[in-house]
Amino acid sequence: MNDTSQRALFWQLRKRRIEFSSQPALMGIVNVTPDSFSDGGQFDSAAAAVDHALQLVDDGAAMLDIGGESTRPYAVEVSTPEELNRVIPVIELLAKQTTVPISIDTSSAAVARAAIDAGAEIINDVTGLTHDSEMPDVAASTNVGVCVMHMQGTPQTMQDDPQYDDVITEIHEYLQGRLDQLIEHGIEQSRICLDPGIGFGKSHQHNLQLLKSCHRFHALAAPLLVGHSRKGFIAHVLNDRECERTSGTIGTSIALALQGVQILRVHDVAEVQRALTMFFESTAEI
Repeated sequence: MNDTSQRALFWQLRKRRIEFSSQPALMGIVNVTPDSFSDGGQFDSAAAAVDHALQLVDDGAAMLDIGGESTRPYAVEVSTPEELNRVIPVIELLAKQTTVPISIDTSSAAVARAAIDAGAEIINDVTGLTHDSEMPDVAASTNVGVCVMHMQGTPQTMQDDPQYDDVITEIHEYLQGRLDQLIEHGIEQSRICLDPGIGFGKSHQHNLQLLKSCHRFHALAAPLLVGHSRKGFIAHVLNDRECERTSGTIGTSIALALQGVQILRVHDVAEVQRALTMFFESTAEI
């Protein structure tokens, strides 16, 4: 039986509070990059990225995550000016055209600050706010929501040979430690969301263990975000490296919803939203 008794019921952002229901909120992925693992190059102009983001909102996205640097395995780092050039025009335009919260997917404090000035309300940092020593100060001084992810290694090294004695315990301890450190730094706990980091320094088996045990992270009393969309473990489980992975993303989304995960970061918002709606409607008490 999944224990969700300590499941967080809201996430405090800079300008608003996101209230969670039993059905997960969807964070729509907008990669303004030429090299992201799934959709690199599809939306690498500001106009294309904005059109895509607005479609995701129409499809049911409760928030948008804008990224200008790929974090796929072995990705090449981009310069701060290039990252700024990719994401800031998109955020500025979206802030004028939609009311859903905007997240900046970055590990650069300079990019995060500029994105917040442009209208972002969330910092989503795959390094857990550790890569840039100024990132905790930016988060604390701006009162934005932050998403803290676990990653073993860096995008350039994380998939070389990830090793754990106990993947669930070690990630739980890491997230607890970062939560405590960021609270001590002046970031309110209500503003912190946690992400176990599917696919970031984990083998396929580690990913599956995490997906089956996400409910255990509710004990940290912070909202949980999981980014499983279109990732390699799906092709591994389905034994088909060329599969389109949307169906696997949907199946995993339902499994995570059953564990009370509050936020799912996905590419295929419409498909996941429809599947979740049907699942919850067909299992609701009459």
